[in-house]
Amino acid sequence: MSVAGSPSVHVSASTVNPHAPDEHGGNSSPGKLRTSLEVLFLTFVLAALVVIPVVEIVLRTFLHASLGNASSFAQHLTLIVSLAGGTLAARNGQLLALSTASWLRGPWPERARWFSGTVAAAVSAALAIASVGFVEAERTEGAHVLAGIPLWIIQLVLPVGFGMIAWRLVFQSATTVGGRVLAAVAAAGVLALGAWSPVSHSALTIPALALLLVATAAGAPIFAAVGGAGLVLFWGAGFPIAAMPVEHYRLTVNPALPSLPLFTLAGYFMAEGGSARRLMRVFHATCGGLRGGPAIATTLICAFFTAFTGGSGVTILALGGLLMPMLLAARYSDRDALGLVTGAGSLGILLPPCLPVILYAIIARVDMTQMFLGGLGPGLLLIVLTVAWGTWAAHKGRREAAVATPPFDAAEAGRAIWASKWELLLPVVSLAALFSGWATPVEAAAVTAAYAFLVEVVIHRDLHLWRDCPRVMGEAGLLVGGILLILGVALGLTNYMVDAQVPDQLAEWAATHVQSRWLFLLGLNVFLIGVGSVVEIYAAIVVVAPLLVPIGVRLGIDPVHLGIIFLANMELGFLAPPLGLNLLLASSRLRRPVAEVARATFPLLVVMFLGVLLITYFPPLTTALPRILSSHP
Repeated sequence: MSVAGSPSVHVSASTVNPHAPDEHGGNSSPGKLRTSLEVLFLTFVLAALVVIPVVEIVLRTFLHASLGNASSFAQHLTLIVSLAGGTLAARNGQLLALSTASWLRGPWPERARWFSGTVAAAVSAALAIASVGFVEAERTEGAHVLAGIPLWIIQLVLPVGFGMIAWRLVFQSATTVGGRVLAAVAAAGVLALGAWSPVSHSALTIPALALLLVATAAGAPIFAAVGGAGLVLFWGAGFPIAAMPVEHYRLTVNPALPSLPLFTLAGYFMAEGGSARRLMRVFHATCGGLRGGPAIATTLICAFFTAFTGGSGVTILALGGLLMPMLLAARYSDRDALGLVTGAGSLGILLPPCLPVILYAIIARVDMTQMFLGGLGPGLLLIVLTVAWGTWAAHKGRREAAVATPPFDAAEAGRAIWASKWELLLPVVSLAALFSGWATPVEAAAVTAAYAFLVEVVIHRDLHLWRDCPRVMGEAGLLVGGILLILGVALGLTNYMVDAQVPDQLAEWAATHVQSRWLFLLGLNVFLIGVGSVVEIYAAIVVVAPLLVPIGVRLGIDPVHLGIIFLANMELGFLAPPLGLNLLLASSRLRRPVAEVARATFPLLVVMFLGVLLITYFPPLTTALPRILSSHP
């Protein structure tokens, strides 16, 4: 599995070729986002997405006034971010993919790139064509949003965006003009076959899905695999494929979804500035004198960054090179240090305001505040277990090396805390806005992003306003766009399964064959760890969660508890061999074989699995805090 866009360090997520030339003739070097009109446009949209909710708070609090349609405008800005970021990711070869076909040799990588790019381009072009029909239907209704702007004009971003992605996938499918022309012709042929097939659609459904599966293995992006599956299933059943862009639009204008790009932007500001260095100094100065102090510092800083960036991959890529030397200097064995950095990188998924929690709340229709409160106890439990394992590893390493624990230096701790005071206040600002009731989740996310901007650009000046901010905001938008592309088409696939009554059928089957909720939860743990090891977490939430929620309702499982179980197992899936995302990223970042990383991480995987079992079978760990606070408003 690959990951798109990350602070400071990058692992290619190219669906076709991460080093293929872009359509402007230059090399789309992953990790070095070139400033362009496209990047500046995305920067402007993200800036507006931050400013509008903040202005709304100020007007409401001090002037008892309102912008009127601020919420609707923010939602449609998120739609623009989803396609603008997606097209930028396509230009840079950084669309999220399950495979880059790196296992192929000889001429086959080039052939796999051409084949996967052609299939992905055909899917994106089909989505563009379907979007035209959707926009035309909206145009005839004459709906408006803000300042009299016709809604269909904003919705044009759907066909334009998917069309640009299709063009860029064709361009990157080959390095020669002939290869690109052949890819374009082949993609057009696939579309023509779909429109004027001499064979019944239902007869071609299985072969078309098999073609998508091969293309995914060859390196096609996840959005093309999921979106293509949805298109094929709708097409094969005789349903209009316009349902796919409709669902994409419905997801991206969800009132709570702007929280996702806003919290991501806050995390990028912190990760690209000097916050990581200052926070490492704080945790090392305050915990370094304790037994296992470096492990405590590693665990806390990884949890902090994962909670605010929304992805464990970003944490490993940005911090792995800093944390490994610190642990090795503290006499951790190489294996224990490698395992701790890889394992701790997944911590923080359950803590507010991490993005998977936000997305699960939206998809499963669970109150977001309740999900955040429910994740606190389980998230802290996994942190404590990781610290305990790290302390044991430190004791083992120091016993073998006979190294004394360095003394605690109060003066250095005070200096480190003072230097990092603004970063340490970030969770206070974010959570206070989130739980105080004076701001909506979207407004709280905007406040968090604005605060992170002030800390890094105005106070510390680690980032230059004109030189660095467009790049950082462009990278954040690129990552968000890649994720939202997947989410939008995944919701279309989920909608097909709902129409086909798949969740109801699963719920009926579970009610008949699974009488014990505890047996169901044990099977669910095993299933979700497997899903988390091979499927990108955001796509898994959109596709799998709607299938599980009806079963949970039938078995009387608290919806918040079910959501935390889901996310905790996804967190474990990052560490599950052979394809766990953290294993692959740590292997790339730290230049170790995947098998070596998997062996080093296995003890911590076992420890965290015990924690997940405790989360599963002791519901009050999840449900107590939401119930207590909801009964005392």
